[in-house]
Amino acid sequence: MVTNRRTSRPRAYGTAPLGRPGAVRVAEQSNHVVIAATAARQHVLTDAAENRRLAHYEQQTKNAFDGIVPTLKKISALQHERNFEHEAQHIARNELGYELPQAVLADAWVEQLDMRRLFAWCVFETYQRYSDDFYSNDPLSSPDEAQFQDWLHSCGFHALDVSPCADGRLAHVIRYVMRFPYRLVRRKSFAGAMFDIDDSLNKWTETELVRFREGVPNTADQPTRYLKTVVYHFSSRDPAHQGCAAHGSDTALAAKSGLAQLLGFQQAVQNTHCCGADIDLLLVGLDTDTDSLRVHVPNGNGELSVEKYVDTLALFHQTAHMARRDAELAIDKAIRACCGEVVEGMQRFITRLITNNLSQIDYVREYHGGHYDDAGHAERFIGTGMGFEDVQLRNLTFFSYMKTVEEAAGDLDVGVKIFSGLNVAHGLPIPVIVRFDYHGDVPGSRKRAVLNCERVTRALTDRYADLVERGLLHIMQVIRDCESGSSIEMLACSAMHTACSYEGGSH
Repeated sequence: MVTNRRTSRPRAYGTAPLGRPGAVRVAEQSNHVVIAATAARQHVLTDAAENRRLAHYEQQTKNAFDGIVPTLKKISALQHERNFEHEAQHIARNELGYELPQAVLADAWVEQLDMRRLFAWCVFETYQRYSDDFYSNDPLSSPDEAQFQDWLHSCGFHALDVSPCADGRLAHVIRYVMRFPYRLVRRKSFAGAMFDIDDSLNKWTETELVRFREGVPNTADQPTRYLKTVVYHFSSRDPAHQGCAAHGSDTALAAKSGLAQLLGFQQAVQNTHCCGADIDLLLVGLDTDTDSLRVHVPNGNGELSVEKYVDTLALFHQTAHMARRDAELAIDKAIRACCGEVVEGMQRFITRLITNNLSQIDYVREYHGGHYDDAGHAERFIGTGMGFEDVQLRNLTFFSYMKTVEEAAGDLDVGVKIFSGLNVAHGLPIPVIVRFDYHGDVPGSRKRAVLNCERVTRALTDRYADLVERGLLHIMQVIRDCESGSSIEMLACSAMHTACSYEGGSH
């Protein structure tokens, strides 16, 4: 049995034996991942069944990516053997679940096997299979999804818009950390959580227009509001080095900057559509080591303070041995004590957010020994463009949402710098997936998505020409029709100078 114990460089060294109490044990049995958490007393409000389901999915997915390097090492050692191609495919089928591109293997007798190209191809192939499974089987469906919108309305909100940092350690913030249905929450990630105010203003305007014209998710005359949330992050284990890179690992600056961006958005809405068109704001801090939260509770006037917040980890320990009802009352008391008077709907929303997060704190305790081993970056690829709702896992992807490289050059440079340490320093290429989702019922939308992919790919190739020329940056282009419910459609893949070979789903 092994565990997914990763350092900041997991893919180069593979996995290590189980080594500490409370960690997850993972075994491969007949292509299934078996998870057994060590015995530990759970919090009374923890959803243990949901934790087991989410842990299985996380480990199964990450094992697929983390198995690439150890498998390629085995194959590399055989490249001059007589039956190399046959043996290589046998190993790949058994350990990765798919065959490798025959053309790359066939050229190995002429010169060294192109391991960089093969590594990038495997990452892209694994992502395609992962994405196809996500859209085909819905492994992260929420048990309360059908009731979520009604509950949100009862809190006084008709939409929840969350902007986390683009750091891969926050990619799971919706489905895992907050335990909200990913389909019903708008998520767009930006470096430092410094979201695009104009983009958010356009989304707010679109949401209000649909309410007015179609009564979705409710009619415009109902007194509900748009809730905009920023999630900044920090590290409790190494605050000076493993915090938000965009803010120099300065937690106070990250919180202040997030609040300033929220207030700027609020001002933009008011200036554009008068003071009656108001929104609600929420500021949340995420400890990337424990997945606990700092929830900055707004007062009765909707005002936020970076100094005032409920610490869910402290609340977890405070209520750990209480009866269920007492624990619920303690949460309610902590929220009200944070800033005095709280609007009742916001109180209800934050109560559920905190309660959900207690399950996630227990999740990290049971399956990761209380804190993640990969305190820093350990992403598997860079995702750029528009889309990626299928990525709901921690440290799987570094996001850079954009329409042009120029508008997100800073975010991209941060991602490339991170992967220069994760991959390039070890001779491995940076896998970049350029993706643009589109609405198939809009005339010409697919063509525009294809052109966006091609334009961004050209700009990436120009900006990082040195890495591309050395085979240290590979790009796969994909698009997806949001309306059809299908998986991604692959357009091109530099690891093969052509389309990738995966034939599942709609590829």
